Amino acid sequence: MSTHEPLRWWLRRPALLLVALAAVGSPALPCHADVITDWDARAIVVAGPAALGERELAIVDIAMFDAVNSIAPRYRAYLVRENGFSAASAEAAAASAAASALERLHPERAAEFKAALDDYVKTLPAGHGDIAKGLQLGELVAQQVFDSRAADDANGADAYRPRTQPGVYVPTVTMVAATWPKLRPFVLERPDQFRPGPPAALASPEWASDYNEVKAYGSRDSVLRTPEQTETARFWLMTGPPAYHPIARQFVTARRMTLVDSARFMASFAVALTDAYIAVFDAKYHYEFWRPITAIRNGDTDGNPATGIDPSWQPLDATPLHPEYPCAHCIQSGTVAALIEANGGLRDLQEISLTSSMAPGVTHHWSSLDAFTNEVANARVWAGFHYRSSARVGTAMGREVGRYVAAHFAPLDDVRSTP
Repeated sequence: MSTHEPLRWWLRRPALLLVALAAVGSPALPCHADVITDWDARAIVVAGPAALGERELAIVDIAMFDAVNSIAPRYRAYLVRENGFSAASAEAAAASAAASALERLHPERAAEFKAALDDYVKTLPAGHGDIAKGLQLGELVAQQVFDSRAADDANGADAYRPRTQPGVYVPTVTMVAATWPKLRPFVLERPDQFRPGPPAALASPEWASDYNEVKAYGSRDSVLRTPEQTETARFWLMTGPPAYHPIARQFVTARRMTLVDSARFMASFAVALTDAYIAVFDAKYHYEFWRPITAIRNGDTDGNPATGIDPSWQPLDATPLHPEYPCAHCIQSGTVAALIEANGGLRDLQEISLTSSMAPGVTHHWSSLDAFTNEVANARVWAGFHYRSSARVGTAMGREVGRYVAAHFAPLDDVRSTP
């Protein structure tokens, strides 16, 4: 069996894929996903890592939204509103938009997406519109959405220049998302729109408190971190769309959203998380603040008498290859919370739940959004990756990004296009 055969097998079996991903991403809820959440889940299977994967999900989800919104316009288009498709099947248009976007993002797997779309169309009920027109609409919209981001340099060459002196060795690694501070955001006006102030001053009591907390609780061999805290830290070693999109799908299912409302929410969700990545990498590479593993191994150089050096200190897991401040996971969780709050909060959704590939067999549950964001913040400190103040700033920054996107992404529009 080839390395792609398992993926091909799932892609060609829509119902099985949906059930499997629902079990992984939202174990507390029955499976009532619509075409939007179904294809969002499919996209995650093949999405790139972390920020790159979130950008791909944004392209896919925007394409689905603009396609569905072209049939019976309710909101302003994100990018394009195609006329002449009022009789089209909205389900076919959404599926076609997603599959077409994925084909362009991963041309080496185009045949798999085409086959998955063919299989999916066969499951659509009769009488829900012209399927052929829906397929045409989805492909047309996906091409335009993809083209609008094709030259944004998200996969650009790493041009990061480490701070050093002539002749002095620095670790020879490729930095993560070094080009992202220059990316054009999807909704934010500019990458530095919500850039926070600088990290804690090294001479300050706050820095000493941050330093000593992560040194004690984030160490690989910590005697203070409890087994539950260690599990939580490992749980949140997962990154990118698998860490957050299942929550959005739970929200859509619980609210029983209409197709166009589901498409709009999922698109705004993916867009906000992508813009949050752009914003946080802008701040990270602007401040270039040292990670705990660097700071603690050089604790005798920060000028603060309340910090002590540990020359062999190690975090719980490998430190991500980008600057520390602010916390990226925290901006993501803050963005998620703000988007859900802007759409009415949890309400009838008594809790949100999630599993993690980094903690097999474990399911985490939260009955409030604050509990969710607090866990993410704690996890990054307990993993030895971030300082407490960086987590706090990241969460607040995420809420700003989320609120902004919620207010500006595809607002209601009373103008109706002519069929």
